[in-house]
Amino acid sequence: MEQPKRWWSAFRAEMAQVIFGHDTPAGKAFDVALIAAILASVTAVMLESVATIRAEYGTWLKTVEWGFTLLFTVEYVARLICVQRRLRYATSFFGLIDLASIVPTYISVAFPGTQYLLVIRILRVLRVFRILKLAEYVGEADVLMEALRASRRKIAIFIATVFAITVVCGALIYLIEGRTPGFTSIPKSIYWTIVTITTVGYGDIAPQTAMGQLLASAVMLLGYAIVAVPTGIVTVELSRVRRGASVKCATCASAGHDDDAKFCKRCGGSLAAPAA
Repeated sequence: MEQPKRWWSAFRAEMAQVIFGHDTPAGKAFDVALIAAILASVTAVMLESVATIRAEYGTWLKTVEWGFTLLFTVEYVARLICVQRRLRYATSFFGLIDLASIVPTYISVAFPGTQYLLVIRILRVLRVFRILKLAEYVGEADVLMEALRASRRKIAIFIATVFAITVVCGALIYLIEGRTPGFTSIPKSIYWTIVTITTVGYGDIAPQTAMGQLLASAVMLLGYAIVAVPTGIVTVELSRVRRGASVKCATCASAGHDDDAKFCKRCGGSLAAPAA
């Protein structure tokens, strides 16, 4: 009984080395082959959405799609077998992406068309950062995420303000252009305001009166000002995070401290520069 147990443990360890390891030749080869399969599967899904290609090669592309899905299903199960903490992996970013990359094909049996959601597989190629030793880029992504987290309250207030302005402008344009085709309701007018304030300008609805065009001009100019605000908020926080990252604790080497911090928030050590 002990022998099969040892064999299974050794097999899991070897499989984990191949699937999760990236410093060994086998691990690198697995990751490169996995990324190639991901790119090929996403290409097949995109080609299948083209009507002329689907008419001629639809059956073949469907077969390829199911083949890749079964392959990725086996890979996902293998990952669950290898890891020590299955729930932790299953709820991690890559674990959720791995699951989401196979579910749409099975759902498409009952709901045709959902297989096009398989393009989410492209997110799995983010593992290329690990393969190509681009850890510094991952670090830069962490800095950006920290800046976004620090900005979330300011951005939330900003979005709420923009929403209020949009509703008010939508009501005003409806009042001014109520008889103009397109401005049939306040929600429809709010849609026009959003399209205008974001400088998208579809042109499907346009004010015809002089007052309406004056309001539209004001909304357009407001749109340019609005675009700059969240950019400035994130830029300030990004600068702060970068400065904080440069201040490292001499005791535990942790970074991310505030500019005026005197003690480490992790270990309590002094952040003062050591005497010469």
